[in-house]
Amino acid sequence: MRILVLSSLVICAIYIFGADGQARKSSLSMAERVQQLTEMTNSRAVLKFNGNKFRDYVKATPRNYSIIVMFTALAPHRQCVICKHAHDEFVIVANSFRYSQVYSNKLFFAIVDFDEGSDVFQQMRLNTAPVFIHFPPKGKPKALDTMDIQRIGFQAESISKWINERTDINIRVFRPPNYSGTLALVILFALVAAILYLRRNNLEFLYNKNMWATGALFFCFSMVSGQMWNHIRGPPFLHKGANGQIAYIHGSSQAQFVLETYIVMILNAAIVLGMILLTESGNTKRDPKKRKILAIAGLILITVFFSLILSVFRSKTQGYPYSFLFK
Repeated sequence: MRILVLSSLVICAIYIFGADGQARKSSLSMAERVQQLTEMTNSRAVLKFNGNKFRDYVKATPRNYSIIVMFTALAPHRQCVICKHAHDEFVIVANSFRYSQVYSNKLFFAIVDFDEGSDVFQQMRLNTAPVFIHFPPKGKPKALDTMDIQRIGFQAESISKWINERTDINIRVFRPPNYSGTLALVILFALVAAILYLRRNNLEFLYNKNMWATGALFFCFSMVSGQMWNHIRGPPFLHKGANGQIAYIHGSSQAQFVLETYIVMILNAAIVLGMILLTESGNTKRDPKKRKILAIAGLILITVFFSLILSVFRSKTQGYPYSFLFK
């Protein structure tokens, strides 16, 4: 009797779940899914999915399209510092594809926010954000279908290159115009012109070698530290991990943080200051004691800060064997 009851329950369960699966499978055919995704993409390049939409459009089979899903946590209380920057770069790639000549219904972009699809995070076994995953037309995502943002970053160009490797679709990134640099340049020229006009009767300061030397040094520090790279790529100020750990130096030589730029700039400035002190210590017109102090101070600055900048380079270039004072 007990076996008969158990068998009846198993048969009922199979019938119920089978009917439910059949209903889900037949609720949206592949052509209907593609049509709905295309219509939604026409109004918004990046689609927002919750748990149900993720199962309907991403996990449902069969599929004849690829879909790039960004798993993120954009809510302020989640304190994901880089999620907003990564989302902006992801939107740039999606818009570039939407308005490019290679646009088709073979590739779609979507995001799943943790507050709207926590069940999806559990299903995908994700405990961090942001994460970019490519879901291919056939089969399950492989290891290479998860973008390694720790190695290549999450800039729009890096995302586009990774998508090209996974889907053979080459997306040319078009960034929206940014007029802040042009405006700053116009203001700078206006200030310089105003200063020259107000001091038109006394322009001897233009022949000040120290002023020009200082300006040239600041320009070199900005270029060597990577300010132009920051202007082009727009990296985050720093990185805060899921466990609350803050990273000031990017672990890859292919990317950097804004704060890292300032650190490198200060280290280079300290080395240059040490070289200046060593040079000044060779001035025979100075007092011997001051020359000795300048020489020692310059030597300490060069030794310590060159060791620090070498340590930074060593941390970003895996396998670099040389170090000095600091590892």
